[in-house]
Amino acid sequence: MEAGELRKKVLLQALSDPEDAVRQAASQALEKIEASWSLSRITALLKEGSRGQQVKALIALERIDSLQIFPLLLAALKNPDADIRAAAVQVLGHKAHPKTLGALVKHLKDPHPAVRVHCADALGNFTDARLVPLLAACLQDADDALAVSAACSLGKIGAPQAEEALAAAAADPRAAVRAAALLALAELKTV
Repeated sequence: MEAGELRKKVLLQALSDPEDAVRQAASQALEKIEASWSLSRITALLKEGSRGQQVKALIALERIDSLQIFPLLLAALKNPDADIRAAAVQVLGHKAHPKTLGALVKHLKDPHPAVRVHCADALGNFTDARLVPLLAACLQDADDALAVSAACSLGKIGAPQAEEALAAAAADPRAAVRAAALLALAELKTV
């Protein structure tokens, strides 16, 4: 039997145990083991996989609840391929771990527009009012998608400090930016 096979077999059998506590323990143990096995496979794909495999591997990291994923995601932010950076930004945004905030902020200035848009979107998952000036500056960007994403994120953050910038964006010549700003204004917390 291969390494780990006996362990997996025992845990799978325990899923049929008559006691609920035993079934739950088996389920939790299986999740933990499978996440660990998945992480090693994902790490290999990130090192040796094709571009498409690397993007899929990064997206798969979203399902893994372990601090071990963050070095992989942060390393992917340095990849020359914009799609790989964008995928890393998306997952980091969904995880919203405070220690990754600085790395995400840096990518608001990424040379590729899609990375900047995903970054503005990701920052909305951090409820940090310090992000308001950075996202407010994006409202004036020539890239419609970035301005819309920034408005949405300002709404998600909900900081009253965003009111002035969103009110100004509500008069933007671009309809999509105006609409996003109006919706975001409704999300702001009142003092």
